[in-house]
Amino acid sequence: MQVPLLDLKAQYQTIKEECLQVTKEIYESQYFILGPYVEALEKEIARYCSTKYAVGVSSGTDALLLSLMAAKIGYGDRVITTPYTFFATAGVVSRMGAIPVFVDIEPDTYNISPARLEAVIQAMPDAIRKTVKAIIPVHLYGQCADMDAVAEIARKNNLVVIEDAAQAIGSEYKGRRAGSMGNFGCFSFFPSKNLGGFGDGGIITTNSETDYENLKILRVHGGHPKYYHSQIGGNFRLDALQAAIVSIKLKYLDQWTKARQKNAKMYKALFEEAGLSHAVTVPFEKENRHIYNQFVISVVEGRDSLKEFLIANHVGCEIYYPVPLHLQECFADLEYSPGDFPVAEHAAEHTLALPVYPELSEDQIRYGVDQIREFFR
Repeated sequence: MQVPLLDLKAQYQTIKEECLQVTKEIYESQYFILGPYVEALEKEIARYCSTKYAVGVSSGTDALLLSLMAAKIGYGDRVITTPYTFFATAGVVSRMGAIPVFVDIEPDTYNISPARLEAVIQAMPDAIRKTVKAIIPVHLYGQCADMDAVAEIARKNNLVVIEDAAQAIGSEYKGRRAGSMGNFGCFSFFPSKNLGGFGDGGIITTNSETDYENLKILRVHGGHPKYYHSQIGGNFRLDALQAAIVSIKLKYLDQWTKARQKNAKMYKALFEEAGLSHAVTVPFEKENRHIYNQFVISVVEGRDSLKEFLIANHVGCEIYYPVPLHLQECFADLEYSPGDFPVAEHAAEHTLALPVYPELSEDQIRYGVDQIREFFR
């Protein structure tokens, strides 16, 4: 049996005619950049995320970068985030000339630890603490970080909060949607995401009218009106084609999320039935709406061998992320060392993502768990 990590072709077949129709309309209009399709999507996403505004941009990475620009983060400033996330989270900080400051994660959710966050800030000399300007909590794998605690720490230290919600559209923390709890919420429409386009794309949510207007100016090189520049922005525009496709998919997102949650529940039941609790830890649902962008298990021993075994037996799997950011070569100048963030390092060495996409069949899930049981037998 073949069990791919992700099967986008299966999803496409369910919306193919809608996609072909809207792309034909765009081809006929020849209106490819920004415009009515982007404006419509912005309203839809703002409504879905329970925010006042949304600004379509060119990618999830650019959503983070543009948010930092809007927050006026610059050379020598410090931005706190987690070392266990996709590279872009910290990469955009360095691109602004700012300095990433890493804080370890919680062992159950893999999200930033508020206790460690507080401790890191308190341990800073006053001169360093004054340079800390923002926090980027990451809602990893589809589950929100502990935002009440993060927001309180940010309030006490006068810090901007930029939610990295690239993997978390529709996830909730105490009834509040990802992207609605910070100053900015950053989402990705990369094709593999729960809500993905047919190429790169992203969006920023905010409740601030001032930030909303400024984001729209910054995404077109800081020009307002056109050809008049009071600030330096960049080319962060969202394509009409991507916006139209994402709008179509958004109508189905909740039912796809329910399917992912159903698949996750089945995995957990089958792992328990197989008696694998000694070898595998399944995802912990701390909040009430985990959307399962990934279904990530923690393997007590032999993670890399298990991955090789599953791939050899046609079960797709992936390691997110094998090297935590503080140990990446490009961040060597930050002078972190192995052992500085033990929870993140343990996650990097022991976690493995299994297929969880909505179209996954019960037989495919059973086959995957059977292969894992066979490996440990």
